[in-house]
Amino acid sequence: MKVGIVSDSHGNTRAIDAMLAHPAAQGVRLWFHAGDVVPDAEYLAMMTDTEVVRVAGNCDWPDERVRDDEVRDVEGHRIFLTHGHIYGVRYTTRMLREQAEACGADIAIYGHTHVAELSPGELTVLNPGSVARPRDAATGSFAVMELVPGKRPAVRLVRFSAENTINGVYVNTIQ
Repeated sequence: MKVGIVSDSHGNTRAIDAMLAHPAAQGVRLWFHAGDVVPDAEYLAMMTDTEVVRVAGNCDWPDERVRDDEVRDVEGHRIFLTHGHIYGVRYTTRMLREQAEACGADIAIYGHTHVAELSPGELTVLNPGSVARPRDAATGSFAVMELVPGKRPAVRLVRFSAENTINGVYVNTIQ
């Protein structure tokens, strides 16, 4: 199953549109939005007609409908999703890893830092960076992940620019 992972869109629906126009986003059957900003996850769901698992970030107002953490079982994998600010991910992912392991997860997804990370292992830890306000590159990023029961997740980080779309069509791939 192809899964999309996005974070830190900060109200920039143009960046979400550009992400969705990228060829790597085609065929995604489930999206994870790691926070900042919750209405963007709702916009993503509306634009794709696909389920979007979402969590609140530090820029989101408290809302009892949106949790700080979510755990989902997908294709034989347990995925822990959080924005990460409550686990101090700006400094270390130790507390995030401990919480994911306590939940029995083999995949931990977070955002907050606006810096992409992929740390494979028994627990795959990944941050897709920021789709709208990257701190680690000049272009936004998101991730796609192929999940197959009994196999390690195959994750690909995708860099792109919103300027590379014309009328919703992606015209140049930056990787």
